[in-house]
Amino acid sequence: MARPSIVPIALTLDDRTGYTLWAPPWEEDGEEWQAFLGNSEGETATVHLFPTPAALAAFCRSSTDHDLSDHPVWPVVAGLGAADLTPDEDHRFDLDGVYDVVADNPDRWAVEELAATFDVVGRIAECCDTAPDEDDETDDDSEDDETAFESVAELMAQPEVAMLGLGVEAFVGRTGEESWIKLGSSVDELWEDVVEEVDEHLDWTGAGTVDVADYPSASEESQSRAAEPEDAEAADVDGDDHTEDEDVEVAAVVPTPTSTISGSRLTASPAAVAAAAGFWEGVGILPVEVVVPEGAGLTLRCYVDDEARFLGRDGEVFLFGTPAELSAFIAGDEAHDLTEIASWPEVAATETQPLPADQDRYDLTELAELLSEVADGAAGLVDHGVLTQPVEGARDLAEYAGLPRVEELLAPSTPLGQAVARSDREPQAALRAEDAAALTGPWDELVREVSTALVFRD
Repeated sequence: MARPSIVPIALTLDDRTGYTLWAPPWEEDGEEWQAFLGNSEGETATVHLFPTPAALAAFCRSSTDHDLSDHPVWPVVAGLGAADLTPDEDHRFDLDGVYDVVADNPDRWAVEELAATFDVVGRIAECCDTAPDEDDETDDDSEDDETAFESVAELMAQPEVAMLGLGVEAFVGRTGEESWIKLGSSVDELWEDVVEEVDEHLDWTGAGTVDVADYPSASEESQSRAAEPEDAEAADVDGDDHTEDEDVEVAAVVPTPTSTISGSRLTASPAAVAAAAGFWEGVGILPVEVVVPEGAGLTLRCYVDDEARFLGRDGEVFLFGTPAELSAFIAGDEAHDLTEIASWPEVAATETQPLPADQDRYDLTELAELLSEVADGAAGLVDHGVLTQPVEGARDLAEYAGLPRVEELLAPSTPLGQAVARSDREPQAALRAEDAAALTGPWDELVREVSTALVFRD
């Protein structure tokens, strides 16, 4: 059964990167909660930040004076080392880089990065805002309360910010371009005030355990990660070894089921994936991982006139068990539907490994498991946002393979279609047990239908 989770995250602000923990919304005693590693007691609520995952791990082992100490899985987190508390790429948020992102033309990575950054800023504001409710009696100067996050609220209220949840398609065409320009204007006007409000609640001393001088610059920290992607395990400050039991338990803690479904069956460091992404994005053909009950496999996908086209033939999608097997096929001469793509000669000649980014992993089985768990009583632990990525992958596969039944199952009038529409409007809305129960059957049928188009190659 799904359970509350705690996720390591990294925040970059004022040219330094701090590490902390976030507990996504969970339900306890009939109420929904979320929290960061920090302290909400006193006049100013704070989020504790640390210069390295190792420093974060040391604090977790030695301190219980914080808002996560009563979290259901804190005893597990308290025993984890630096490797387990190192955020994945989906949970690194560059507040300094927002101006650069909105200054460029929108693509799906820019839209997703902004959406994630604004989301975490809003969550920090929500957790640290200790201003009294409007219904409570307040002093005359309550409007000036420093925890009101007025600029954050103003930015989040902009319709263009809400459009980020719709993906890059919302910023295509003349109307979309105008919306992107308006988003940039809102950022120019409000972002400096937003980060000032947030920074007032960021504790860069790690609750007094570190010094601001301990933080490397953001560029130094990035270079260090790229140079030593596998070294986090050895970076524990006191060199404690961790048991195999702890390694098993961490899978139950991170990643959270309320985040975008990720967690590849492949083993590749974030640095290796990022390095490979430069080539694949440049040629416009991306590695994709698909997971169905029959197994997991890698393929390639591009878009031609906004229609998905996969590495395959006659509506069948070829899947390979490892990057090496996929690379070997790419270098061969078997006919398939991507050979006509202009950049295919570059792909056929490359030695760059086909490593999928998190947003190009479609685990159709994990969604089935989550729906079953919610239907069995894990309501409040999974939100509608978990539908977005697997449905996107299923639709692309069905489009290429010509599977009309998939679109019938996702029609706006169906329970699955209605849930997908809500995932676009309100991705943070919790899935109820009765909703999940109604989706389980249709989703299982959809997965069976998609599986008919997949061919696992040796």
